[in-house]
Amino acid sequence: MTNDDQRFFKNLREEYRAPQLIAADLNDDPLLQFDQWFQEAVNFPCPQANAMALATADRNGVPSLRMVLLKDVDADGFTFYTNYGSNKGQQIQENPVAALMFYWHELHRQVRIEGSVAKVPREVSGSYFRTRPFMSRIGALASRQSREIADRETLRERCETLAKEYDGKDVPLPEDWGGYLLRPEKIEFWQGQENRLHDRIVYVREDNRWKKQRLSP
Repeated sequence: MTNDDQRFFKNLREEYRAPQLIAADLNDDPLLQFDQWFQEAVNFPCPQANAMALATADRNGVPSLRMVLLKDVDADGFTFYTNYGSNKGQQIQENPVAALMFYWHELHRQVRIEGSVAKVPREVSGSYFRTRPFMSRIGALASRQSREIADRETLRERCETLAKEYDGKDVPLPEDWGGYLLRPEKIEFWQGQENRLHDRIVYVREDNRWKKQRLSP
């Protein structure tokens, strides 16, 4: 790295200005608090507010990270969909814990979530799958996610073949595709503040109840 490169990175700096995050003002239920922040991010608007980083690890603890989309959140936790044979699906099978992170730059906010992961019932996956656009369903049927493929043309041709086969028909839910539910054990709300004195409020589940506390930035 040259001196010019170093100066460039040092100048990539932004001051955060936002109302103070006060623990007593937050909902005692972190899932309800998340829902409030999520709606504020959608309404602001923050582009693709449901995009989240998903971290998993294999049986040896080797981590992997990628972006996925939140498709549902309720009292049980956070739901996303993927190919069960993908790298993340294999890691979840080996080591069924994961972490999520949302970052809404426009609001200077982030939310970090940790917990256990399990597949949702197949009927839930099927119900969501039927709401997807036709070609998205075809894509899920055509792709062996994370597996080596000769070239893009091969994938395109497979999609075209399946699109013709299922034209005007119901596209079946692939056997290796469906949803996962992350049941949170820890949820942290982060609000950027001036001089890097950020607000961090974390909820930890203890004896099936949530404990709320402030962390040093």
